[in-house]
Amino acid sequence: MLSSEALALRAVDLLGRLVAFDTTSRRSNLALIEWVETYLAKFGIASRRVPNHDGTKSNLLASIGPATPGGVVLSGHTDVVPVDGQPWTSDPFVLATRDGRLYGRGTCDMKGFLALALAAVPDLVKAPLGRPVHLAFSYDEEIGCLGAPDMIAVIANELPCPALVVVGEPTNMVAVHGHKGIASFRVTVTGREAHSSLTHLGVSANMVAVKLMSHLVNLAEQLEREADPTSPFIPKGATLTIGQVTGGTAVNILARECVFVFDLRTPSGLDAQALLADFFALAQALDSEIKARAPEGGVVVETRSMTPPFAPEENGAAEAFARRIAGDNGPPRVVPYAAEAGQFQRAGFSTVICGPGSIDQAHQPDEFVEVAQMERGAAFMRRLIEDLSIGG
Repeated sequence: MLSSEALALRAVDLLGRLVAFDTTSRRSNLALIEWVETYLAKFGIASRRVPNHDGTKSNLLASIGPATPGGVVLSGHTDVVPVDGQPWTSDPFVLATRDGRLYGRGTCDMKGFLALALAAVPDLVKAPLGRPVHLAFSYDEEIGCLGAPDMIAVIANELPCPALVVVGEPTNMVAVHGHKGIASFRVTVTGREAHSSLTHLGVSANMVAVKLMSHLVNLAEQLEREADPTSPFIPKGATLTIGQVTGGTAVNILARECVFVFDLRTPSGLDAQALLADFFALAQALDSEIKARAPEGGVVVETRSMTPPFAPEENGAAEAFARRIAGDNGPPRVVPYAAEAGQFQRAGFSTVICGPGSIDQAHQPDEFVEVAQMERGAAFMRRLIEDLSIGG
């Protein structure tokens, strides 16, 4: 078996290959998936795609070791966020090493973990594993964890039941046992164009949208006031933000259309649909008002994503495993971002988040993961192999 140092070097080389694929969520990830399939095939490992509805993107599943229950799932997403408009000082899709840091889009979030898992493959193949390792690489995590549910269903229904799941989001290689859920929505308000001096002849979509957004602002402030002071999260309570707004064509034309998107992030115990019940009722009322003046108009609220929160497990097997393998004796930890961990947990799997890098670097220009973090991740993978091997 390779030393941790040699495994880390292999992982860095693989990270460079993964970063070179522009898997921004608006693009296909199939080129990266094909490359991983070829890489795994070199070691005699069969893999399986779990595609989206039109085949333009895909999850990838692969198992190494005996087809027995009690294995470990290593889960990570292949997509990354855009680089548009960010002031990068080097090509975001070419891995750059400077001052002990590895720069590139996705190095931290979360191709660093994928590279570590792939770097462990040659040693996993050679090891006398008593329990399997399942690689689970997903698509479209960054836009609402859209790809993982179909892959999780395959794991739950068709694989020997794994004992636990490690989701490799960036945590500085320490165990995290909770995250908030996220519900995101797209709201389209359609009115009727008219000269802005003749308001009786039209309906301004912008003016109606402002009423809806005002309601959301008030709800966001209410949620902040009502946050549980004992919550381990920062921010402590549910948060609501309006991320994008577009509408109108000119100052003197009543806007025909206004579109905005928002997200609501909730700790375990809060239900997004219940919190938004009054908003949905307002949207329905405004839809009726618009249609009374402009039958072609209205308000449409679309659910973009509905990712469940990840709740701490009492005596969780996954957290205990990750802490032992990582040498982590720190306090219990949660994170405010959403990930696939809640989806795995909802499917009945003991789950933990543990991966290289800091979330502080994610989604930033000049995103990076420290070489030291990759070395810690390599040590984690080496101990994982030893732990799963017969006699380990």
